[in-house]
Amino acid sequence: MSQVLVASNRGPVSFSLSEDGALTMRRGGGGLVSGLAAVTGAPRDPGPPRPAAATVSPGTGSTATGATGTGAEPPADDPNVLWVCASLGEGDRTAARRSPDGRIDLAGYETGGAAVRMLDIPEATFQRAYNAVANSTLWFVHHLLYDTPRSPHFDARARRDWQSYEAYNAAFADALARDAAQGAKAAIQDYHLSLAPRMLRERRPDLRIAHFSHTPWAPPEYFGLLPDAIGEQVLLGILGADHAGFLTERWASAFLDCCERLPGARVDRAARTVTCSGHVTRVGVHGLGIDGAALRRRAAEQDVVERTRALREQVGDRRLIVRIDRTELSKNIVRGLAAYRELLVDHPEWRGRVVHLAFAYPSRYDLPEYREYTAAVQRIAKQITDEFGTADWDPLILQVNDDYPRSLAAYGLADVLLVNPIRDGMNLVAKEGPVLSERGCALVLSREAGAAAELSDDALMVNPYDVSQTAETLHQALLMPPAERAERCARLAAAATALPPQRWFADQLAALD
Repeated sequence: MSQVLVASNRGPVSFSLSEDGALTMRRGGGGLVSGLAAVTGAPRDPGPPRPAAATVSPGTGSTATGATGTGAEPPADDPNVLWVCASLGEGDRTAARRSPDGRIDLAGYETGGAAVRMLDIPEATFQRAYNAVANSTLWFVHHLLYDTPRSPHFDARARRDWQSYEAYNAAFADALARDAAQGAKAAIQDYHLSLAPRMLRERRPDLRIAHFSHTPWAPPEYFGLLPDAIGEQVLLGILGADHAGFLTERWASAFLDCCERLPGARVDRAARTVTCSGHVTRVGVHGLGIDGAALRRRAAEQDVVERTRALREQVGDRRLIVRIDRTELSKNIVRGLAAYRELLVDHPEWRGRVVHLAFAYPSRYDLPEYREYTAAVQRIAKQITDEFGTADWDPLILQVNDDYPRSLAAYGLADVLLVNPIRDGMNLVAKEGPVLSERGCALVLSREAGAAAELSDDALMVNPYDVSQTAETLHQALLMPPAERAERCARLAAAATALPPQRWFADQLAALD
C-alpha cells in the first residue's frame, strides 16, 4: 500500500520522567489513540506505566473517557505507517531528544510496531497553542461552552496565542512534508491541527490529505464568535485537505454552512464539496463505533472480574445507575447529578433501592474552568450524600481517579447508563456500555451527543439542559421491564459495533482514492 502518515496532538505512547532521569512509558489516552491504534499497530493497553525499555503489549481496551478498544492485528514494524505527534510534557520531550530526530521507535522504545516521530515543540509555544487556543477557544466554540456576556475576549494576547497555534501547526506540516514519500496519504486529526492541511498542501502538493474532526462543528452564528480572520484561517486550513471528515451528518452540515459564508468558497450540497481557490475538498461522514469482540475480551480479564465482584458487594441487590466521564465541561456531570437528586426527591420509593455510580475523572486540570468544574462535581455529590445517605445506604459513589478496569466492571453491572452531554462529537461511552452489559441496560442519552444519530431509536432521549426531564427519564429507565431493556440493549450493542475503528479509518483513506 502507499505510505500513510497520521498526525495528531496526542501520540500512541507517553513518557514520564523520574527524579533520576529514568523514563517510564504508557499508552496514550483518549478515543483518537484507541481508534487509530487499529491501523498503526500502536500499543492499546491502558495499563500502568512501565519502564520505557520494556516491551509494551499491543493489548486491547478503552479508556474510561469513552475511548474505544481495537482488536486488529497490528502491521508490525510497517514502514508504510508513520505517526507524528507532539511532546505533551517533560517526559515526552526528554524521550524525543534522546531519539534520532524524534523517532522514538528508532531509539529502542517499544511502540508496538508503530513508527512514531514525537515533535519537541518549544514548551511555551505548545502551551499557548494547546491550552489557550485549542482547548480554551476552538473546543469552547465547537461545544458552545462560552458564557457570552463575559467571554470570549479576543485581545492582543489572544492574537499572540494564535501565532503560537500557527507555529504549532507549521511544525506538524514541516515534519509531514519531510517524512512523506511521493504521493503518500496524510491523515490529520482534530481541532488541534485545523491549519495543518493547507500548510502541508503548500509544502507538498503531491500528497493526498485528509482531515478528521472528532468534535462537533459549531453552527455559523456561533462560529462567528471567532475573530473574522481567525475563523477564515480555520476554514481555509481544513479546506486545504482533499477530504474533510466528520462523525455525523449534523456536524458535516454545520461545516458546510460555515463554508457558505467564506468569501470565494463555493459549496455544492448535492456533491458535498467545497471549492476554494481552485481546490476541491470533499466532505464525508465517518461514524466511529467500537470493536465489540476486543472490548469483551478485555472485560473478561482478571482485574475486571475482581472489580466486578467488589462492586457487587458494595452495591448489593440495589439498582445501579452508571455514568463514566472526564470532568469535561461539555459532559454535563453537574446537571446529571442534579437530576439524580431530583429523582430521589420526586420518587422517594427509590431511596435505599438505587445507587448512582459516577466516575468523573479530572480533565485539563491546568485550566481554571476545569478545576472549578471538578470542584462543583464534588460539591453536589457531597450534598446528595449528606441529604439522603443513611447508615446502611450510600446513594452516590463518586470516583475521581482513573480506574479503567473498574469502568468496564461498572458497564457490566449497570441497570441504567446516563450519558447527557451538552454537546459531543460522538461519545463512545454510550456505545461501550450496551456492549458490556450483562443483563441489558437502559441508555439515557442526550439528544446533543453525536451517538444520538445512531442510537436514538432504542435509547431514552433527553434534553441535556432539562434536569427535571432527565430525572423523570431516569425513573422511567429504572421501571423498564427487564425483557424490554434487554431487547433495546441488544439493538444498541449491534449499532455500536456496526462501524468499528478499523473501518472508520480505512474509509477515510479510501475517500482519498
